[in-house]
Amino acid sequence: MTKVLRNEGEVRSFLLKLPAGFHMDPHTHTTNEQHFILEGGYETGGWKFGPGTYHFLPAHRTHGPYTSENGAVVLVIWEN
Repeated sequence: MTKVLRNEGEVRSFLLKLPAGFHMDPHTHTTNEQHFILEGGYETGGWKFGPGTYHFLPAHRTHGPYTSENGAVVLVIWEN
């Protein structure tokens, strides 16, 4: 589930709900991406991100894969 909070020009912010058992393959974006974990958590690259943690992903860099055993709610911000 995705709930868009802001979509103006070069900036987009949304809440992303990851279901239990979530998996996403590695990918890239043309914008910087920021994650702030509100509930639950995910794992990527050997790191665990839980409630209150922040993850910055630079544009044009491959990131992932992502997994979430119990699901998560993530505030995602895309910007140039």
